Amino acid sequence: MTSLGGHLARLFLRHGFPLTGLRHLPIVGPCLRWASAKIVPRQSLVWVQVQHGPAAGLWLRLNPRTGRNAFLGACEPEVQRALQKHLRPGMTVYDLGANIGFFSLLAARLVGHGGHVTAFEADPEISARLRGHITRNRLSWVAVEEKAVWSEPCTVLFARTDTAISPDRGLGHIVSTAGANTISIDAVSLDNYSRTYPPPDFLKCDVEGAEVEVFRGAQRLLAKKRPIILCEMHCRENHRILIEEFSGSGYVCELCDEHHVLALPK
Repeated sequence: MTSLGGHLARLFLRHGFPLTGLRHLPIVGPCLRWASAKIVPRQSLVWVQVQHGPAAGLWLRLNPRTGRNAFLGACEPEVQRALQKHLRPGMTVYDLGANIGFFSLLAARLVGHGGHVTAFEADPEISARLRGHITRNRLSWVAVEEKAVWSEPCTVLFARTDTAISPDRGLGHIVSTAGANTISIDAVSLDNYSRTYPPPDFLKCDVEGAEVEVFRGAQRLLAKKRPIILCEMHCRENHRILIEEFSGSGYVCELCDEHHVLALPK
C-alpha cells in the first residue's frame, strides 16, 4: 500500500464507522460504497496501534473495514478481563484459534519475557499475519503453530472463510467433506503436543465449533496439569457437554458472558 493509501486507510479506520449507517440509503448508499471501494480497497491492510485497554500500544495490521474493534481495543472485553485477572508473569499460555493474534499478543504482554505463548492458527494466510504481528511487537516468546487442534493427531479438512464475508478469515473451521474453499492441514491433540512442549497454565479456546473434539484430546492434560480454561462455546450442545466434562474433571465453571465459559481447577 502506498503512503497516501495507508494514510487514507487509517483515516477510514478511525472515522469511517459513523458513515456505515448511510450505506443502505438510496442514492447516497451506492455512492458511498463506490467511493470507499476506490479510496480504500476491500483487501487493504494497514499498520496501526491499539488505542485503548490492556492491549493499548500493540501493533496490528488491520483491514480498515473490519478492524475497528481491534483498533479501539474493544475485542471481547470479557475475554480481556479474564486474561488480566488470571495471567501472571512466567505462565505458559496456549491460544487455540488465535486468528491474527489480538489475544495472543495481549497474553504475551501479561506473562512477560519469562512466560511463553503458543498460538495455534490453522489458516496459512492468517498465520503469516500473526507472525508479522509477533515480529513487529518484538514478542519473541510467542510461537505460532500452523495447525488445527483436534481429538487426535491427524490430517483434517479446513474450510477457509470467504474474504468477502470475513477479511480476517475468522470463521474458518474443520469440516468432514471437501469443498471449494477447503484445504488439508495437520492437526494435533493437546495431550500429544504437551508431551513434547511445556504444558499450559492457561488455555484459551475459540475453535468455531470443534471445542468438544479439542477437549476429548486433552484428558491427560486436564488431569495432570489442570490448566485454567477459557472456552468459547459455539452451540448449546457443546456448552452442555463441556460443562459436564469440566465439572467431572474437578473444575468449577462460571460464565464470562453468553458464549464464554471459564473453568477453574478446584
